[in-house]
Amino acid sequence: MDELITRREVMVVAAGGMALSQAPAHGADRASDASEKQTSDVPVSLRVNGRALTLHVDQRTSLLDALREYAGLTGTKKGCDRGACGACTVHLDGRRVISCLTLASRCQGKDITTIEGLANGDQLHPVQAAFIEHDGLQCGYCTPGQIMSAAALIKEGHAGSDPEIREWMSGNICRCGAYPNIIAAIRHASRGA
Repeated sequence: MDELITRREVMVVAAGGMALSQAPAHGADRASDASEKQTSDVPVSLRVNGRALTLHVDQRTSLLDALREYAGLTGTKKGCDRGACGACTVHLDGRRVISCLTLASRCQGKDITTIEGLANGDQLHPVQAAFIEHDGLQCGYCTPGQIMSAAALIKEGHAGSDPEIREWMSGNICRCGAYPNIIAAIRHASRGA
């Protein structure tokens, strides 16, 4: 007489077989990962917000992850991690960059300014003050990247008109839709520049 095998029994046998067949590979992977990690760490000397830092990071670490995970500067946000939203914008040697697409190891000896270093002590940067005055934020997640891009575009001379501001801020996405207030804040801050 044929016995019926249930779907559950088939899955248990299959899962057990996969676990056994992959067990040695996982152990070997962990060993190679550990030796790879030891050889791929590099020291990176940066000047972040006016302070010299030397971080030991994997050579594949993005500037964003180096700032957040190694330097403890969490003001720069990880949005899409693909360079599409602008939440991770920082200044590198005075120019704005998308830090999730920038390797930390390529920033050796560079000056980096994050949102934490934009103010002058207790005195807010004019763009920070304008964002507060014009309520240029809602949830606030994109705000650090928006402010860093806005400060750069004013310095670059791209705040001549609302359409120009929109064009130069197009790499920064606000999911809350605070764009009119962001434009007003940038326009206000640019008058004082």
